Amino acid sequence: MSLLNIQNLSVTLGDPLFSDLTVTLTKGDRLGLVAANGRGKTTLLGCIAGTFEPTSGDITRARGLRVGHVAQYVPDADLDMTLYNKVLSALPADQADFEGWRVDVALDELSVPCELQQTLLRELSGGWQRTALLAAAWITQPDILLLDEPTNHLDLGRIALLETWLTNLPREVGVVITSHDRAFLDATTNRTLFLRETSSRDFATPFSHARLALDEADAADERRFANDLNKASQLRKQAAKLKNIGINSGSDLLITKTTQLTERAAKIEAAAKPAHREKGAGEIKLGNAGTHAKALVTFDDVQVSTPDGRPLYTSGQKWITPGDRIVLLGANGTGKTQLMNMVYRALIGKDSTVKSAPSVTLGYSDQHLSQLTPTDTPMQAIGDFGLGDQRARGLLAAAGVMIQMQDTPLAKLSGGQKARLAMLVLRLQHPNFYPLDEPTNHLDIEGQEALEEELCAHDAACLLVSHDRSFVRNVGNRFWWIDRRRLVEVESPEAFFEAQMS
Repeated sequence: MSLLNIQNLSVTLGDPLFSDLTVTLTKGDRLGLVAANGRGKTTLLGCIAGTFEPTSGDITRARGLRVGHVAQYVPDADLDMTLYNKVLSALPADQADFEGWRVDVALDELSVPCELQQTLLRELSGGWQRTALLAAAWITQPDILLLDEPTNHLDLGRIALLETWLTNLPREVGVVITSHDRAFLDATTNRTLFLRETSSRDFATPFSHARLALDEADAADERRFANDLNKASQLRKQAAKLKNIGINSGSDLLITKTTQLTERAAKIEAAAKPAHREKGAGEIKLGNAGTHAKALVTFDDVQVSTPDGRPLYTSGQKWITPGDRIVLLGANGTGKTQLMNMVYRALIGKDSTVKSAPSVTLGYSDQHLSQLTPTDTPMQAIGDFGLGDQRARGLLAAAGVMIQMQDTPLAKLSGGQKARLAMLVLRLQHPNFYPLDEPTNHLDIEGQEALEEELCAHDAACLLVSHDRSFVRNVGNRFWWIDRRRLVEVESPEAFFEAQMS
């Protein structure tokens, strides 16, 4: 049974986001919505929820359809509510008194600890804030659930819980998910919609299989376009020969045939459609300055502790050598970020417990992109590299920061734009070692794949922390697991993934 029908939907905000989108959502659909940063995913969810008016087209909803919309952020006006009261506020006022038990059920299903339920939202992590929004949407008993980047700020344990929760939803509930987490999409969806400016494509498979089908469809379009142009070219060549013969012989029949062939070629050219060329959100390029050092960083039974001095684990004897792409594995709170901070401090000369080679050039980025100053403009962010105005603006534009945004504060940029700008800053530092803490935050799938390719292609040495399973699998060639107060090297991340998600 159809829940909603989208017909010829278009949204233009200065430039077209998407156009002539036609798709039907039925009961049981688990639709993954995929597109580059800034290409209209959140806008489309707003259109479905009824909070955003499209430029053209229609959305027909089933009678009495209830839509639960989980946005990326808690509204500022709600930050001073407790988690419990935020969820309760989703119920109509006349139901809150006698149906409040539904709040307890929803929070129990989502494994929200009792001590957090009475905590103000502004005091909670982004992950728990997202959980509150999810619970608030669910207790309204929606027929369609819209989830906008639901895994943002979640560790693997919470992602596993969310995957299980979605799997166990009633069959008749439709779900639309926007996400850059490829493994999550594979686990939770049965359809994939690639949202494009023109010619969006819908496949009845999860992301990975749909991506292969999309590549095949685009390749077929490319071949069809080339064949059409070749056919038109051959017709024009034939027409030119006949024209010369007709003129020399004075044959009106050949002249008429020439006109017919030329008209036919023009019709083929007019009908030929070029293959889709995805307009990226901005390039990501890195590099590797290289070094002759055998070991870039050395750990000799280093003690890793909490900021207040509580011991967490010891490192044992370990080395990071050129070409190592080491992924640091561990549950939240085990001390991954603490080790990253120790490495960073050692490389800037503020920690002597971790040893580094003199030739190491640092390219550091943390999950909050704290290397960027929010009050700076993009031009100021790269102003210390002596690029000159023209080259600086060209590099920013290539990274997805268009000219109109280059002199505005970074706070006005999207998460994806800031992430790409941070990668550009790293590139300009010409590093030979990259400590990267959650580098895929805010990056779309295209950006994640570009980052993977750059790290591997340049054989860059890096120490990585990431909750993105696909990124870890694609990039890592060594794995360190914080396990039982020791830092142990393992062959692969799979045992850790299984432990965290079981």
